[in-house]
Amino acid sequence: MTVFSPLTHRKFPFMPPLTGIRMATAEAGIKDVNRPDLLFLIFDRTANVAGIFTRSRCPSAPVDHCRAILAHGRACGVVVNSGNANAFTGKKGRTATALTAETAAKVLSCQTNEIYLASTGVIGEPLDATHFIDLLAPLEQQAKENKWFEAAQAIMTTDTFPKGATRQVCLDGHEVIINGIAKGAGMIAPNMATMLSFVATDAPICSSLLQDILREAANTSFNSITVDSDTSTSDTLLLFATGSARKKGVKQIHSRSDPGYQPFAAAVADLFLDLALQVVLDGEGGSKLIEVHITGAVSTVSAKKIAMSIANSPLVKTAVAGEDANWGRVVMAVGKAGEEADRDRLSIWFGPHRFAVNGERDSGYSEKLASQYMRNSQIYIRADIGLGTGEAKVWTCDLTQEYVVINANYRS
Repeated sequence: MTVFSPLTHRKFPFMPPLTGIRMATAEAGIKDVNRPDLLFLIFDRTANVAGIFTRSRCPSAPVDHCRAILAHGRACGVVVNSGNANAFTGKKGRTATALTAETAAKVLSCQTNEIYLASTGVIGEPLDATHFIDLLAPLEQQAKENKWFEAAQAIMTTDTFPKGATRQVCLDGHEVIINGIAKGAGMIAPNMATMLSFVATDAPICSSLLQDILREAANTSFNSITVDSDTSTSDTLLLFATGSARKKGVKQIHSRSDPGYQPFAAAVADLFLDLALQVVLDGEGGSKLIEVHITGAVSTVSAKKIAMSIANSPLVKTAVAGEDANWGRVVMAVGKAGEEADRDRLSIWFGPHRFAVNGERDSGYSEKLASQYMRNSQIYIRADIGLGTGEAKVWTCDLTQEYVVINANYRS
């Protein structure tokens, strides 16, 4: 049963072709029939790559593979499957990963350590790579630069819409393109990574700088969202640079002091946040987007922990679903976060309305205004801790009956 969130009505953006990367998809029947579930990304010339992955202590076989090869910072191709996470699959999982990488490397005439892999879907089911590796050679022949929409569709599981974003930034008088896709709707509480996301640019930039940009941008986007507090075994975020914009006259970005570094990094961060918010908007069964903003904490780290405590609270999330401005649950979540807080300095806002101040209900509190505000599809919650200058924002969605329906039937 597919339950569509009322927040998901958005069109997939036009994604301009990006020179140096082609893609193709196929229906491999990995879990379901008559749906695309295999993606082959191909770089015409070796691309620079940066990546971060799940911090789960039970990572998938593809995550282990990518971690092992990332250090050299080069990529010729990416193979992604949906429907099976190839996680907790032991020796069989490692065999499937090795066979997939070897086959893709042979098709692209490159090394196996230049092939990146990602899998998403059911945990614990063996992945039989022999069911789809023969598709890689014909996919290489079919691959085109303008298949971003199809690529985003092929990596979906419980997602109700394909997620994509694009940005253009002017460097040295020429437009540089950044395109990205993502998947994710549940099991979302990223920790140094995201669900699955693949972002590519034609900017000429080395892999070490790409890694810096990716980490910093992920911390304020993919690492600042949560749907259900559960971190996947398979979270993978990869950023590729084909360098093809050099042909247009764009200079290589060698260091942070280069003029192109800051505008490029800002565009990547903006694109990451766009994709991350799309994941929250597609939160399984979600009906409202919630932004949690913490100010006045003793540090940024403390603010982030308090914000996540609020965003992950089932009581806060169900209150929002029920359009109940129950600010007492925010007080609870602040108190349980384990961070420094002073009850008598705490202030809480829902939208523009201050509901609590100096440790008690605001004298101007209006239940009528509170109820009216909670009918909005986007809810802003701010808590000022009153102890310092630490600040953080995180995003989540409400928790509805549909979340239970979707996850109760996930393997059915």
